[in-house]
Amino acid sequence: MSTALLSGSIYREHLAGRVGHPERPERYDAVIRALEKSGLAQDLLPVKPREATEEELLLCHTPKYLRIARQDVDAGLPSLSTGDTDIGRNSWDVASHAVGGVLNAVDAVISGQARNAFCAVRPPGHHASAGRGMGFCLFNNVAIAARYAQRKHGLDRVMIVDWDVHHGNGTQDIFYPDPSAFFFSTHQWPLYPGTGRADETGEGRGTGTTMNFPFPAGSGRAEILGAVRNSLMPAAEKFRPDLLLISAGFDSRIGDLLGQFTLTDDDFEDLTRAVMEMAERYAAGRVVSLLEGGYNLSGLASAATRHVETLAGH
Repeated sequence: MSTALLSGSIYREHLAGRVGHPERPERYDAVIRALEKSGLAQDLLPVKPREATEEELLLCHTPKYLRIARQDVDAGLPSLSTGDTDIGRNSWDVASHAVGGVLNAVDAVISGQARNAFCAVRPPGHHASAGRGMGFCLFNNVAIAARYAQRKHGLDRVMIVDWDVHHGNGTQDIFYPDPSAFFFSTHQWPLYPGTGRADETGEGRGTGTTMNFPFPAGSGRAEILGAVRNSLMPAAEKFRPDLLLISAGFDSRIGDLLGQFTLTDDDFEDLTRAVMEMAERYAAGRVVSLLEGGYNLSGLASAATRHVETLAGH
């Protein structure tokens, strides 16, 4: 089975023409051009975007928030009233197609059409909580993917691995009391959004299914890959996920504009292999990776290409 690639020109339309914003359309272009230049793109199973239904968005977001977000976009506001997410007239449409496309990728992997998948989507999602868009994010793509896999496909346990340089506070909030979803994050501390302390481990029945590793600026392979190998892999053996999702933020790469971690392309290859190894053991190899951050265009392109090459077994 091949690796699937979710892509579509609609993902470059969010914030088109907004000068100086780090989460810009050129991010999408950089990833797709690098995959094409590598020769890898032609070997990937194409997955198409689609609009998410309201029912799908409601898997993780409140009706009140969806009303507010749509009103903000329709009113032509420059940013969401709930937080620091710049928007344009088409941002609801683009973000909805990001969610829907990711769910198509989940379908492809769980049905066996593809072994795994990479979703080259914008806008990112991991800062969006049930009732608030923030941090460049409108909808929480990875959280909705996890819930969808459980509700539509009947999977019991989903593990989310977030190696973005920023903490995925929205994903954590959505699943904090939930024992069926395991959230693991490595992130720079202190850094936006200021969450993700090591003692944030879940609550109620979900205690123990949140695992945070806040590291100082300058951290890299030893800390992040070490956390995956020494803490996440033993946790996965106990949790035994049916699907692994990656919040693949490449702003943890050396030289990024918004972070000071020092991961290299080789490190992303090894992180990807570690997730694939866990998936082979417990989840029939099923991995769906979603683009989150990454703001140095050349670094984003090279790291994402190495990541997808590794998923594809190259």
